Amino acid sequence: MCRQKEGVNIRDQKFIEVNTENILFIAGGAFDGIERVISKRLNMQALGYSAAMSEDVVDKDNILQYIIPKDLKDFGLIPEIIGRLPVLTHMDPLDAKTLRAILTEPKNAIIKQYKKLFTMDGIELSITDGALDYIVGKAIEYKLGAGGLRSLCEEILTDAMFELPGSDIKKINVSKSYAEQKLVKSTLKKLKAVS
Repeated sequence: MCRQKEGVNIRDQKFIEVNTENILFIAGGAFDGIERVISKRLNMQALGYSAAMSEDVVDKDNILQYIIPKDLKDFGLIPEIIGRLPVLTHMDPLDAKTLRAILTEPKNAIIKQYKKLFTMDGIELSITDGALDYIVGKAIEYKLGAGGLRSLCEEILTDAMFELPGSDIKKINVSKSYAEQKLVKSTLKKLKAVS
C-alpha cells in the first residue's frame, strides 16, 4: 500500500537524482546485543589453528573494537546495506574524566542548568567535587553514559527543587553524602532499566 500525499500516489511522483559523490553518509546506532555476536566469533577463532587472538589479547571491557562486517550480517543487517558502508568503526565508552567534563564544562552543562533553575527561585546551589565524582562513578558503574548524568542529577535534586522555593532556605550545598542519600539502590536499579 502506497502512502498518499495531497491526493497523489507516491509511485507517480518524479524523483530528483542527487550526485552523492561528495556527500558523507554516516549510519549509526546502539546495536544492542551485538557484543554477543562478536564474542561468539572471537571464541570460535581462539579454538582453531588460525587463531587470530588469544583470550589474553582480547579486551573484554570494550569488545566492540573487534567488530567486522560479518558481525553486522550475523546481527541481522542485510548485506546490501553493509556493502554500501565502506568504513566500519566503533566508539569507545566515555571515561570518568569525559563524563565529569560533560557534567560541568560546556556552556549548557547539566550542573550549570540546575544552578540557573535554582537561581530563578532565589536559591544558590553548590555541588562539592565529591558529589560530582559520586555521580560520575554511578554513571560508569551502571553503564548509564552521558544521558544517565541528567537522570542521576534529577534524582538527587528533584526534592530540593520542589521543597526549597518558598522556604527560608536560600543556599543548598550538595555533598557526596547528600547525593548518596538521594540515590538509594532501588532508584539506581530504576535508572539502569530506563537507560
